[in-house]
Amino acid sequence: MITPDQFKEALSRVQDLKQHLNIDAKQIQVEEEQLRTQAPGFWDDPKKAEAQMKKVKGLQSWIDGYKEIKALADELELSMEFFKEQLVTEEEVEQAYNKTINAIDALEFKNMLRSEADSMDCVLKINSGAGGTESQDWASMLQRMYMRWAENNNYKLVISDLQEGDEAGIKSVTMEIHGMYSYGYLKSENGVHRLVRVSPYNAQGKRMTSFASVFVTPLVDDTIEVNINPALMSWDTFRSGGAGGQNVNKVESGVRLRYQYKDPYTGEEEEILIENTETRDQPKNRERALQHLRSILYDKELKHRMEEQAKIEAGKKKIEWGSQIRSYVFDDRRVKDHRTGYQTSDVNGVMDGGIDEFIKAYLTAFSESQE
Repeated sequence: MITPDQFKEALSRVQDLKQHLNIDAKQIQVEEEQLRTQAPGFWDDPKKAEAQMKKVKGLQSWIDGYKEIKALADELELSMEFFKEQLVTEEEVEQAYNKTINAIDALEFKNMLRSEADSMDCVLKINSGAGGTESQDWASMLQRMYMRWAENNNYKLVISDLQEGDEAGIKSVTMEIHGMYSYGYLKSENGVHRLVRVSPYNAQGKRMTSFASVFVTPLVDDTIEVNINPALMSWDTFRSGGAGGQNVNKVESGVRLRYQYKDPYTGEEEEILIENTETRDQPKNRERALQHLRSILYDKELKHRMEEQAKIEAGKKKIEWGSQIRSYVFDDRRVKDHRTGYQTSDVNGVMDGGIDEFIKAYLTAFSESQE
């Protein structure tokens, strides 16, 4: 049975969230923003209209989230009263309490996502490291992990490019994950993921270490301005490989975009390479490749801002982009995040998409330094 202190703390957290999220002010703001959508000619400028509708939806999601936990808290209060009158069982009170706490945790978790890009969809790319078949197999395992995570969270996932491995697994995959706050959650996955296991591809049954890198960028839509210099772009077309019938092999529907990028802050130059084989329609693949380029350029600017903020707040923990972030040691039944220290022995659960506790630990450790 829950204690009186647990009951009081749950109700207190609900009230604290209402104040912290400024729910009353958000309700007024939603009404004002909705009025703007009713103005004559609102849809004359589709980009502006889309941005406005997105703003309304974002505000409403916070209000709906609070209403959900308030309703659950009210049910919990009622259950406590009914228990005193012996109208419900102790187990039913426990169930009401657990539902309330889980909803509160979820909203508090979401409240850690406050940066400009957090609410966006995202592009997640996995590249296998050196090591041939073993690393390519590890990359495919990570692909499955993120696909399961997206499925568990009711997000839509689209594979925009896939390069199969030579014998097994994949060399690389680019996936779009569509859903509110998918970037905010998955930005914690940026970096190198390390696997240690007895390899099924090693005849001597030796323990091997493999690496794969994960890159996550916010998927920028047309409402966000990103400057692209057409003079720095070049295109190639190629025949898509893999399944898809005769059309895939005969028509050059795959596109390869090269962009000669120069960092405006450091002067460093690099070639950004994007391939898209999502559809058999070359113009659509070009459009998606351009969107991915815009997302990458936007992400570079975002990271520059974060690095500047980290310099200002030198006393806070620094976020290391692109470094080794997590080890998956199968034989020892251990997955450990090197940035936060969080670890679990539930290896199978993690590989089935159960990475929420890693995400939560990351956001708890770094959310302040990203504001």
